[in-house]
Amino acid sequence: MPAAAPYLAGLNDAQRRAVEAVDGPVLVLAGAGTGKTRVLTARLAHILATRRAYPGEILAVTFTNKAAREMRERLEALIGPAAEGVWLGTFHALAVRILRRHAELVGLRSNFTILDPDDQLRLLKQVLAAADIDERRWPARGVLGLIERWKDRGLVPDKVPAGDAGDYASGRAIELYRRYQERLATVNAADFGDLLLHNLTLFTREPEILERYQQRFRYLLVDEYQDTNVAQYLWLRLLAQRHRNLCCVGDDDQSIYSWRGAQIENILKFESDFPGALVVRLEENYRSTPDILAAASGVIAHNSGRLGKTLWTRAADGGKVVVRGLWDAEQEARWVGEEIEALQRQGHALKEIAILVRAGFQTREFEERFIALALPYRVIGGPRFYERAEIRDALAYLRLIQQPADDLAFERIVNTPRRGIGNACLQQLHGAARSAQIPLVAAARDLVAGDTLPRAARNSLGNFLLALDRWRAEAEHLPHTDLVQLVLDESGYTGMLQADTAPDAPGRLENLKELVVAMADFENLAGFLEHIGLVMDNAADHGGDVVSLMTLHSAKGLEFDTVFLPGWEEGLFPSQRAMDEHGLGGLEEERRLAYVGLTRARHRAYVSFAANRRIHGQWQSAARARFVDELPDAHIDMTAEPGLGPAGGGWAASSPWGASWNAGNGGERMVHTPPRPPLLLAGTRPPARGQEVPRVGGFSVGDRVFHQKFGYGVIRQVEDNKLAVDFEHAGDKKVMDAFVERA
Repeated sequence: MPAAAPYLAGLNDAQRRAVEAVDGPVLVLAGAGTGKTRVLTARLAHILATRRAYPGEILAVTFTNKAAREMRERLEALIGPAAEGVWLGTFHALAVRILRRHAELVGLRSNFTILDPDDQLRLLKQVLAAADIDERRWPARGVLGLIERWKDRGLVPDKVPAGDAGDYASGRAIELYRRYQERLATVNAADFGDLLLHNLTLFTREPEILERYQQRFRYLLVDEYQDTNVAQYLWLRLLAQRHRNLCCVGDDDQSIYSWRGAQIENILKFESDFPGALVVRLEENYRSTPDILAAASGVIAHNSGRLGKTLWTRAADGGKVVVRGLWDAEQEARWVGEEIEALQRQGHALKEIAILVRAGFQTREFEERFIALALPYRVIGGPRFYERAEIRDALAYLRLIQQPADDLAFERIVNTPRRGIGNACLQQLHGAARSAQIPLVAAARDLVAGDTLPRAARNSLGNFLLALDRWRAEAEHLPHTDLVQLVLDESGYTGMLQADTAPDAPGRLENLKELVVAMADFENLAGFLEHIGLVMDNAADHGGDVVSLMTLHSAKGLEFDTVFLPGWEEGLFPSQRAMDEHGLGGLEEERRLAYVGLTRARHRAYVSFAANRRIHGQWQSAARARFVDELPDAHIDMTAEPGLGPAGGGWAASSPWGASWNAGNGGERMVHTPPRPPLLLAGTRPPARGQEVPRVGGFSVGDRVFHQKFGYGVIRQVEDNKLAVDFEHAGDKKVMDAFVERA
């Protein structure tokens, strides 16, 4: 092959080795910013240019449609129309292409329908009803979550281990999975999990068909291999067995999707799965400065479950990673806003600035601050805080309590959560309201008093109106922060989210708790709702030059000149839930998230943490994240706000932080991480230095405890030997102190 081939021009030695090593299994460990997309497209071009395969003999798999489009466009630019013949797409797109050709062999017709999530739920609800399962106790979404996890593992109903479902749905979850699959076949449909699952069934039952595709695909390329689940892994292994020309590109240090079924073990065991595999490490980074890369490498080096690589760059030195300790989250948001304004005055484009948070509820502080500064921003990967569905629902309840004639609010929540008030009832309501020219609430009272509605709908609507009247009466004397919690609990909204097993459900509950925190800054409900009206009015789109605000998970694959990483505190980041549920594996995935966050930055990275943070309505005296201590001293500037050093209180050795201080790096340096401190009383301000929470009967408010039945929780109230505990999954419960232990 001529050395002057255009697709080889500009490749470094490691990249060129990954491109030209086309025979046999190859694992390309592509660190952040090392040019993996260029390597993938150059490798495809090289295989075609050297006539090792025709376009139709190449299978190239990406994880997103966007990545597939980008790769195809690059390939077309290199080799022209021949790129059209390559089998290039996502796992699901390629699997459905195969399945359409052989659908009859798995009980479908070739024109089968692919169901979206709403249709899946609707179908599963039919299955639950036919099986006489109480959906109020066993929601369809929860059963669907189990089924999706089984499909991600490549398990058909007959292969699910008997004890895998526990007592969910009274021990009938596997039976429901079987009935759901039968129902799908009856209506000639498949869900997304079926596309790969049916491929696996096809390949294992029909060896001649598997052999046909094994023979066809002489070369396989896979992007983001660290994010594959079990079904995807099995599918690839089956197809690659004949020619063994499988090239997997990925980064074990960026595996952050275990909650979606991703198995980091797939990339870690590549060499044992394919003996004799060549491993090529792409370590030259073309994105970040040396200090940013050194900081990221210093953190990720503490993970044991990794294949290992060290990023480096030829780029000129940039500034060190700025690490800032602040008093609370409000001050953190103020500091970030001031830094952004300073950068803006220097000509820095706002669109090249990102704030990456661990949890969605953290965005609220920054959104409020940016609105106050008239600093344009956008939320990527989700709506703005006050535009989230659960926040809008909660606000609709509050608006209707404050203003009974608010028809838009009434429409939004009259059947949320579901109360059996269907479309026919709503149409009748609208007709009555228009006819009498009265608000919907007044029309509802008239219909409940009459006999034109069916009895069930009349009872449901009547109960809702009684609840509204009760909440309106409570609003006369109850603090507005207590009122919203009462409404969300009594309406069933909190219970609806607690029963929801979707991955985003815990985050939605956290957002509602953050709403309570936001309300505490206002004297009354009317003042808060007026503030929300102004916030929404200022939420107009400012065009292209805006600050990006998103979670760390949403930032994967993106890059910015400047990145802010707030909230690096134990329990928040790393997430306490992740560590409780997954132990060391959870901690290591959190550390990979930190690595991903740092490596999004090209020129400037800022890490911050607060001594106090109000989480879920409670002031928490916070310990800085262990990840802060893992940042190499030589590559960071760590400072604290004036007055928070040993002379001014705050984080002195005797403080809740338990930190010792040394002068250095232009400020006061904290060198020890203490145990996680207890939570404080809800609604109180942060403690003064040395202030302690009194203990009663061996337990105190804020203690984290464990209960054999209800799991982990935080004590909210202590009365003799009775504890009121807010459990993470079971909600508020009253228990005897003898039945809990400190977590």
